[in-house]
Amino acid sequence: MTNLIALLSGLIFGLGLILGGMANPAKVLAFLDVAGAWDPSLALVMAGAAGVASLAFTAARRRDRSYLGAKMQIPASRLIDKRLVLGSLAFGIGWGMAGICPGPALVLLGSGSAKGMVFVGAMLLGMGVFAMLEKGRAGRRSGPVQTGDAQPVDRPDDSQARRKTGNE
Repeated sequence: MTNLIALLSGLIFGLGLILGGMANPAKVLAFLDVAGAWDPSLALVMAGAAGVASLAFTAARRRDRSYLGAKMQIPASRLIDKRLVLGSLAFGIGWGMAGICPGPALVLLGSGSAKGMVFVGAMLLGMGVFAMLEKGRAGRRSGPVQTGDAQPVDRPDDSQARRKTGNE
């Protein structure tokens, strides 16, 4: 049942993107071109989406479980850090260059659009690079990474070393 609801939700979302013009890269680029031939019509689409989302998030914050029984997972952090800013910049630059963001890209992919295929390929490549960087970052945070036949080296922490030398 959950998969059926997810499929129907995705289809409705995709239909909304098509009807709203968000899956048309030329229309999106015209919306982003505020200094040129600006098309403000997508502002209404975005305002409507923000209104619906704010109502949904307000309702979701009052619940522990979704209507289908899944645990609610709403981010609690309000931290604006370097990673968030850089990720937002990368997203915005990509959206501005291509006129496509991930949701409409999947709609374009489903329609057989070459632009959609290129964008989704680049998006997956970017996700893969990010995953590799995160894996390396996690390895640097947690200490040496064991690979193959490598054996862990016992190293006393500072308190044990001080006790043995009497410097505590």
